[in-house]
Amino acid sequence: NVKILVLDTEVYSNTGGQQSKSTPKGAAAKFSVGGKATQKKDLAMLAMTYGHVYVARVAFGARDAQTVRAFMEADSYPGPSLILAYSHCIAHGYDLAQGANQQKRAVESGYWPLYRFDPRRVAEGESPLKLDSSPPKGRLVDFARNETRFRMVEQQDPARFRVLMDEAQAEIHTRWATYEQLALAMTPRAKTDDGKGA
Repeated sequence: NVKILVLDTEVYSNTGGQQSKSTPKGAAAKFSVGGKATQKKDLAMLAMTYGHVYVARVAFGARDAQTVRAFMEADSYPGPSLILAYSHCIAHGYDLAQGANQQKRAVESGYWPLYRFDPRRVAEGESPLKLDSSPPKGRLVDFARNETRFRMVEQQDPARFRVLMDEAQAEIHTRWATYEQLALAMTPRAKTDDGKGA
């Protein structure tokens, strides 16, 4: 019955901001000043594969009610719970007074999709995965250019930055489609009169 809250700044701060599996594609970091070439690890997806863990991705600045709902569900869940919270950081290079607005941009662009995975829903005939944000809209690059970690890459090598942003944009849409398919596939099938799935 362990409850875990990850305040995800995507910055490996305790070692001076070096690249890690949490560094997003296209971001500059120590030992990766040219922009990270691979995707960020999807910790929430990994946790969902266990099937018995409550998992949520939240961004308080984007949707406060969804965040509160996730905390309440996680607290009431009779087992392990994991909440990943998008957290702005001074290392992102913008005035933190604008943090809530940047969180909204992250969610709207699909960079940080919001959802809740509650295994208890299966017993109610529902999919355990509920998508709480809309499909991605707008361009990822418009979100990224607000942050120094991405702008540094663009200033150093504009062509590479365009390639990384194009790849990251495509990955956002692929990830969203994957979540939609998972939500559909995890919905329990109705049983027929003979007890077999429909």
